[in-house]
Amino acid sequence: MLKELAINQDRLWQRLMSMAEIGATPSGGSCRVALTDEDRQGRDLFIAWCRELGCDIRIDRMGNIFAQRPGTDPQRPPVACGSHLDTQPHGGKFDGVYGVLAGVEIFETLNEQGIETTSPLEICVWTNEEGARFAPPMVSSGVFGGSYDLDYGLSREDTDGITLGEALETIGYAGSLPCGDHPLSAFIEVHIEQGPILERDSDTIGVVTGVQGSRWYQVTFQGQDAHTGSTPMQGRRDALVSAAHLVIAVRGIAEHYAPSAVATVGRLDVSPNSNNTIPGEVTLTVDMRHADPQTLDAMQAELYAAVDKTAEQEGTGVERQRIMDTPPIHFNERCIDAVRSATLELGYRHQDIRSGAGHDACHISRIAPTSMIFIPCAGGLSHNEAESAEPSDLAAGANVLLHALLKLAG
Repeated sequence: MLKELAINQDRLWQRLMSMAEIGATPSGGSCRVALTDEDRQGRDLFIAWCRELGCDIRIDRMGNIFAQRPGTDPQRPPVACGSHLDTQPHGGKFDGVYGVLAGVEIFETLNEQGIETTSPLEICVWTNEEGARFAPPMVSSGVFGGSYDLDYGLSREDTDGITLGEALETIGYAGSLPCGDHPLSAFIEVHIEQGPILERDSDTIGVVTGVQGSRWYQVTFQGQDAHTGSTPMQGRRDALVSAAHLVIAVRGIAEHYAPSAVATVGRLDVSPNSNNTIPGEVTLTVDMRHADPQTLDAMQAELYAAVDKTAEQEGTGVERQRIMDTPPIHFNERCIDAVRSATLELGYRHQDIRSGAGHDACHISRIAPTSMIFIPCAGGLSHNEAESAEPSDLAAGANVLLHALLKLAG
C-alpha cells in the first residue's frame, strides 16, 4: 500500500502560490529578502500551517526553524527535509520555498493516511540561504553545520550596517535553541535544478550525488582618479581597465578547464563612479566552481597570475583575497540510495547529477547524512522572476522525498 502513497499535487501547488503572494513582484516573482518583514510573514505562514498539522516548533539562535512531526521512538534524532524561504530581490516562486512546502505537504499526507514513522520527521527552514542581504550565503546552515561560529553568523552586516542578529530581533525570530545543538539522523533537500540538464534530457528527477566546489575572491585595483579630458592616455592608471582585463581573463580560465569549470565576475564597485573622472579604484568579485579540488587549485593559480599581470600592465596597485571556499561535496551513499530507490519504485525518468549551485545541504552534510533531489525548471532559469516549474514535476519530487524519508525513518 505504501507504494501507492502520493502527495496531493493541487494542494502543494496552492501552498506554493499562497506563499508567493507574500512579497509578490510586478513581473510575477517573489521578493522575500532575508529577515525583512516579507520574510517574517513567510515564516509566520509556514509556522501556522505546521501547527495546524500538530508539529512542535523550535527556533535556534540563528533563526533557523524546526517543525517536528512526532515518531513512535522520540529518542531517535529526526529524519529531516527542508530548505529556505528567503529569496533574491527579483526571485522566483520555487527556489528554496519548494523544499520547505514539499515537507508541509508530506506531513499532511501522512496525517491523512494515519501513517506513523519510528523516527520523528522534521522540516528545517534555514535563515539567509541566498546571501542577498547578509554575506556569505547559507550562513545559518553554516553555523548549524560547524562551518562558522555563532558570533560570526550573528555579526554579519547588510549594506546599512544592520547585523543579522539585530535583524532577527527586529522580526521576532531570535530563538533560544543553541544553533547546532540539535542532532539529525538524516537530511534530504528537494530543489529545482536551477540548470537546464534535466529539462534537456526529458528527465523528471535528478538524484544529486554531490555539489561542485566553489571559491569566491575579492580583488581591488588601485589606480589614480584624474580628469578624463585633460589626462593623456599614456600614463593613465585606470583601475577599471585593469578590472576589464581581469573579467576577460576569468572567462578564459573557465574555458581552459571546460566543460566542467565555470567562473564569473558578478560584481564591480567603481570609485568615484563619475562620468568625467578616470576610475581610481575598482573592487570586483570572482566566483569559480569545479568538482575537483586540484582543478580549483589550478584555476586559482591562473587567477592570481592574471591579477598580477594586469596590475603590472596598467600600473595599478592590487589587493586580493579568497573570501569563501566551499570544497566539493559527495553526499551520503545511504541517503543517495534512498532517493534513487524511491525514484525507481515510483517509475520516474531520472539521472544522477551533481549540483552546480551551493545549497544548505552542503553545510548540513558536515554533521548529518545528507542528499538532495532535483526536478526540472523551465529553461534552467532561477534567481529570476520568470522562474517556473511544472506542477507534475513538483509533485514528483515531493513524492520521491516522501518515500525516501519513509525509508530512512522506518
